[in-house]
Amino acid sequence: MKGESIMAANLGAHEVMELHEVLTDTIDGINQFQLYRPHVQDPQLGSILDNQIRFMTQEYNSMVQAISQQGKSESIPYRTIKNVSPSYGLKNPQPQAPNTSVNEMDDRDIASGMLGCHKASATLKMIASLEIADPNLRRMMQQSAINCSEQAYETWNYMNQKGYYQVATMKDMTTQTMLNSFTSTNMGQINPTHS
Repeated sequence: MKGESIMAANLGAHEVMELHEVLTDTIDGINQFQLYRPHVQDPQLGSILDNQIRFMTQEYNSMVQAISQQGKSESIPYRTIKNVSPSYGLKNPQPQAPNTSVNEMDDRDIASGMLGCHKASATLKMIASLEIADPNLRRMMQQSAINCSEQAYETWNYMNQKGYYQVATMKDMTTQTMLNSFTSTNMGQINPTHS
């Protein structure tokens, strides 16, 4: 109890509110993924989902421990997938519509829900890191945002491989025109004069 009152005195109002939001979001994400589990058909997606639930739970426990002890936190990076070659272009994308029943939920729906959850959580956690003054908690939030980004990319890669998330492209000329509209500057080499 004594340690908890010291900890509370060392956290600002914004930090407490942001940590509350992040922890609540993390619980919601874990619960959401558990709801998806019985509907998974593809063993590959099931493996991704199970691994992400385990990681999210471990990360949640680390956050709670770091907050309760307000000391150095162990921010564990999510294992990234390697040698990914995204598939570009549209190849007869299937029309999308909401399901009329939970029984219609398929692997595309589940992966899409997982992806949306990770994208939203990455944004929330990065915003939280900008409001947290404690350097250890700030780094923990930053790593957690990166972890969400890595999990989102893992999920997106699965969806891309299966044709659930196709990447539209532009004509080469349009792409080159847009990218070539930027040029470097020598501004970093200018010595400002002081008056």
